[in-house]
Amino acid sequence: MTPHAGRDPGDFAAKLDHLGILRFGGQDAESFLQGQLTCDVSQASTYGAYCTPQGRMLATFLLWRADDSFAMMLSCDLVGSVHKQLSKFVVRSKVTIEDARAALVLVGAAGAHAERALAAAPAAVRLKDGRVVLALPTAAAPGMLGGLSLADAGRWRWLDIRAGLPLITAATGDRFVPQMANLELIGGVSFDKGCYTGQEIVARAQHLGSVKRRMFLANVASPAQAGDALYGDDLGGQASGTVINAEPSPEGGYDLLAVLQAASRERSSAHLKAQDGPLLRFLPLPYAVP
Repeated sequence: MTPHAGRDPGDFAAKLDHLGILRFGGQDAESFLQGQLTCDVSQASTYGAYCTPQGRMLATFLLWRADDSFAMMLSCDLVGSVHKQLSKFVVRSKVTIEDARAALVLVGAAGAHAERALAAAPAAVRLKDGRVVLALPTAAAPGMLGGLSLADAGRWRWLDIRAGLPLITAATGDRFVPQMANLELIGGVSFDKGCYTGQEIVARAQHLGSVKRRMFLANVASPAQAGDALYGDDLGGQASGTVINAEPSPEGGYDLLAVLQAASRERSSAHLKAQDGPLLRFLPLPYAVP
């Protein structure tokens, strides 16, 4: 995946086929989501997670207000399972949950393309790094993009990795509490909004400082993918971590986000797939990790 010669490698637009969208409507939608998700849903947009009662993340997402409803962008392979699980708790609440993948096209844009996209669709969500997410009606999408040509989504996924934004997929669901993936460091966990599914475990991990694993950014020479095990020199044959996301890097090799034992990171001794596998080279995240 090589940047185009003579162009800003951050200037592009891509159809985000690896992501799907759930739409929540009804007068009780906000209170319902507050009781289910780790984040404060009263914000205009926020990252967050949906957890099991044991505090393990079933999905991570970007959530935003869309007119009188909420849109949740998450891994496409989790849309069905999260939809089914959340629907169990609607009961008598005035809430509707819709799989909107057929109705909406997700597009990500960066650089000058992001500004053009904003002009065409002002309801877009702007991320902290300046990129823009568009959820466009399928029938109207070509016209709203103003003829913008779409690049491969791998570039978007790579920028998410470099930004330290974890995407839980089917390969990594139900494995990590939010702090292991640095979710509270990107505003995805509220510790003062009240109860939600898994809240007791998440709060205990925060206040007791009991998180021994954290998510780090690294590069490795060989191909990697979500769910790959990592091994440290100090743990023998026992795995010390797991790859959450990986993508070919324009700078060579694969960049990845991985949850690791802190000791393995401190010793720079993490290997991909085997104790004698390719060595990870750690890179700085754009935020401080405790």
